[in-house]
Amino acid sequence: MRSIMTTSTAQILDGKALAARMRQDIGLEAEQLSQKHGRKPGLAVILVGADPASQVYVKAKKTGCEKAGIASYSHELPANTTQQHLLGLITELNQDPKIDGILVQLPVPAHINSETIIEAIDPGKDVDGFHPYNLGRLAARQPALRSCTPYGCMKLIEETGVDLHGMECVIVGASNIVGRPMALELLLAGATVTVTHKFSRGLQSHVERADIVVAAAGKQGLIKGEWIKPGAIIIDVGIHRLEDGSLTGDVAFEEASQNAAWITPVPGGVGPMTITMLLANTVQAFKTHLGEE
Repeated sequence: MRSIMTTSTAQILDGKALAARMRQDIGLEAEQLSQKHGRKPGLAVILVGADPASQVYVKAKKTGCEKAGIASYSHELPANTTQQHLLGLITELNQDPKIDGILVQLPVPAHINSETIIEAIDPGKDVDGFHPYNLGRLAARQPALRSCTPYGCMKLIEETGVDLHGMECVIVGASNIVGRPMALELLLAGATVTVTHKFSRGLQSHVERADIVVAAAGKQGLIKGEWIKPGAIIIDVGIHRLEDGSLTGDVAFEEASQNAAWITPVPGGVGPMTITMLLANTVQAFKTHLGEE
């Protein structure tokens, strides 16, 4: 059964409903593996500093682990933690047999080089899917641990039942976390992919021809409703808090809904899927470490 709710215009791709279904399956698999091997999948979560948004994300990840039967090991470090100390902790966790996944919550403080930290994580424990090895595997069409947000976006697109082969897909945003791995995911699925970014010219013309738009620029309301091709699929990765406390995305939702066939809401679209794919990656890493696959 697809996670699609119908409005008077576009159909809503319900990330909360899909995530709930998937987490049931992930939890069942984790329980079966735990009984077989005598331990739960283990995820180490490292938080450096006290950034409020990061604290919220880390709490959500811990809660997700508990509900899915994954052991969560928290390492909360002060903001003045040195890069050397953090690298030492990662080395310990790389060698710890009860840890299957390592997640360093980004952003880290400015005196720490995030690329150095990501590359220090054992690729087999890189459940965020950020390590160059894992991105390279995806580029080579041999995916291992996949970047969580793009992987979650692909699961949402699958809910539409649309065959991606030859589809015109436009990604707005070229970050290492979303835009670039999203392009690789869509290429793997047989789509024709255009990646736009801050140097791109004529953003509107790119979006107007897209069968699928993935908005991940981090700019509120950047994608206008009138730009959307009739029948397009809109995946909105952006999230912004308004003065009244409500949340919105990179896409002008109400206007875009008049043209789109499917659209993700903000909140309740991509967000729940990101943590779900983190849990799925942790179980996958557990299976790999135990020789299950």
